[in-house]
Amino acid sequence: MKKTSTSKKTKKLLSKVEDYYLSKSKKKLIYEPSEKIPVIQVGNFPELGKLTALRFIEWVQQNPGGVISLPTGKTPEHFISWVTHFLQNWEEAEVVEELKIYDIDPTIMPDMQSLHFVQIDEFYPIDPYQHNSFFYYINKYYMKNLNLDPEKALLINTHEIGTAEDLTFDEIFPGKKVDLSLRVRWASNRMGRLQKQTIEMVDEYCTKYEKRIRDLGGIGFFLGGIGPDGHIGFNVQGSDHYSTTRLIETNYETQAAAATDLGGIEVAKNSLVITIGLDTIAYNKDVTALIIAAGEAKSIIVRDSIESEANNKYPASVLTKLPNSRFYLTDGAAIRLMERRYTNMGNEKELTTLSKHRAILNRVVELRKPVKSLTEEDYKGDKGTAIALERSGQSVEELNKEVYDDMMEKFNRGNKPLEDEVFFHTAPHHDDIMLGYLPYLVHLVRSPRNRHHFAYMTSGFTAVTNKYMLNLLEDLREHLKSKNFQKMFNTHYFDPQYTERKDDDVHLYLDSIAEHTLTKRRDATSRRLLRNLIEIYEEDNIIYLKDRVDELINYFTTQYPGKKDIPSVQRLKGMTREWEADLLWAYFGFSSRDVSHMRLGFYKGNIFTEEPTIERDVIPIYEMIKKLKPTVITIALDPEGSGPDTHYKVLQAVTEALRLYEKEADVSNIRIWGYRNVWFRFHPAEANVYVPMSLNSMAIMENAFMNCFGSQRAASFPSFEYDGPFNRLAQKIQVDQYQKIRSAIGKAYFMDNPDLRIRASHGMVFLKELTVQEFYEHSLELKKSQENL
Repeated sequence: MKKTSTSKKTKKLLSKVEDYYLSKSKKKLIYEPSEKIPVIQVGNFPELGKLTALRFIEWVQQNPGGVISLPTGKTPEHFISWVTHFLQNWEEAEVVEELKIYDIDPTIMPDMQSLHFVQIDEFYPIDPYQHNSFFYYINKYYMKNLNLDPEKALLINTHEIGTAEDLTFDEIFPGKKVDLSLRVRWASNRMGRLQKQTIEMVDEYCTKYEKRIRDLGGIGFFLGGIGPDGHIGFNVQGSDHYSTTRLIETNYETQAAAATDLGGIEVAKNSLVITIGLDTIAYNKDVTALIIAAGEAKSIIVRDSIESEANNKYPASVLTKLPNSRFYLTDGAAIRLMERRYTNMGNEKELTTLSKHRAILNRVVELRKPVKSLTEEDYKGDKGTAIALERSGQSVEELNKEVYDDMMEKFNRGNKPLEDEVFFHTAPHHDDIMLGYLPYLVHLVRSPRNRHHFAYMTSGFTAVTNKYMLNLLEDLREHLKSKNFQKMFNTHYFDPQYTERKDDDVHLYLDSIAEHTLTKRRDATSRRLLRNLIEIYEEDNIIYLKDRVDELINYFTTQYPGKKDIPSVQRLKGMTREWEADLLWAYFGFSSRDVSHMRLGFYKGNIFTEEPTIERDVIPIYEMIKKLKPTVITIALDPEGSGPDTHYKVLQAVTEALRLYEKEADVSNIRIWGYRNVWFRFHPAEANVYVPMSLNSMAIMENAFMNCFGSQRAASFPSFEYDGPFNRLAQKIQVDQYQKIRSAIGKAYFMDNPDLRIRASHGMVFLKELTVQEFYEHSLELKKSQENL
């Protein structure tokens, strides 16, 4: 393989594993002058984990007794899997041969017992033995899997820090709220004095923790992810580059990212963190410091961190002063690194339409002028458009017209009425379709000549908080005392065999919305909840059901937020989400027969989810496609694991189901509509359907979301981009998309258009329509993942 040129200075710093992967990528280690930190790119998330694992093993071989610091959460999923695989199969012939490929000596088994492990961070206050504490995570996934010596580990066990008068966290910090202002003010009462003393004990602990790390010589191998604000560890945006281990508050972006771990943003906002500092990471100037990131969703903060001089706004920029620092990135995460993008454009054998149009539309947005008004000076004033102009061989006028005509074609496609179509709408989660393209559906469902079926692939139980379920159950307990509920129970209203009664519950709820009556709404919700309990627990005695409700109320009262639920409770939470989806489509006249809840088995609420399997996850989708014979299949198109892991795995399962269906049926008439929502979005050049969105459509989405998705109204698991319910973030994104298109086409087209739907536009939905074959080709990672199915 031909190796990419690298300066002697950087070549000297490359390890053998890095040299292999750099050569394979056909990229430079660093593109000057824009990049300030070296980068190694790989094609996908699993490969990122393998690269990182091999580099770690290589380092451990060379540094027995070294100090390592590894991340928690979902970021290191594939890293842990690959390291475990190599260590457990070290002497197997296949592994021996593979290690030789990367120039790793298979005769030297890494001495894992000699290593000193340093925990990066921890929530505070938290019981270290809770399943969502990082202390618990490290002991479960690192100490055991990697065979590390617990005696050599520096772990943040909050029980060892202590509290004033040895009181519990709940006694010292009611509601787990810690007021750090007590560091600098007098405490006015006994509780305040106890809290102040405890905070001082934590501060002293942090100082000693920092000293212990430095006494070891500092961290030798640091591996971290990067947060939405650029944080590494819990060093949030604005952190001092000379910071050390400390107890601190976090910012909103970090709280949103931690909400899933802690059971909701409400808990995350109250939680403080203990974290090593940026100077802790950089203390050992020879540290191998690696930041890993996958997916285009991370690309903006990755670009800002790599292309910025060292500054407090971007914590990861501290790595600029470390010669052995690296960013290991997937292609998606690296897509906004400017020089790499320009190099990619220059290296294409034939300049692709996507690259050309992306560069031109970026320039349009930057200059805020219609594409037809771009001049030669505008093109030459930007490197991307200059490459497009030079390599295309077209004139400025020809390029402008090409992009304009392409946008108009996409816009007209999204504004064209569709009839005689059979839609199979799929969603990983229960609000994905709504957030992705509900404004388009508002128009599609108006024609009786179209047929629609909605399939939710997972039960979505992780999105329902304990507090929300507790409120529903307390409501149900009161309803069970009523004569009306007892009468319905005696007349078998809740009997599972009478499935049509589910639609009665739905219509009662919708009547409550129309009548603005909360009483009727609570009644309908309690009916469905009782029906779910009867189905789950197979109980038909109302006395025993009352006991079951009391039992569940006790469960949700005593369960700490974020703890993995028992299977029956997972199912109950999932059925609550299913109820919400049934309500949504009843808004448009659909019954429960038009909605399928697939509950695919790979979704179990674990930190690291299973891969889809043929029998369990693919066959049910295949059977549904076979039954419906759709002409349009919609899917959350998330090809590189940006955003929720579930999106990608549903994508895998649907693809395999289509492959099975293709063996016995003609799929040439099927179109795939790829959609994205708050987790990941299309570039205007990447989408090929633009759907205009009116204020009326926005109002429908707002009303439906806030009325139907009761578990989501409080936005317990929000995006880091917006502190509020997802529908409002989706609207914000759609408005931004519209403004970009309006800027490119010209404001007059919208304001003076004879089509009222276009004149009423204030937002826009982007879709990507593909043939089945294009869908297969587009999802390159799916081909690599087939062996897992």
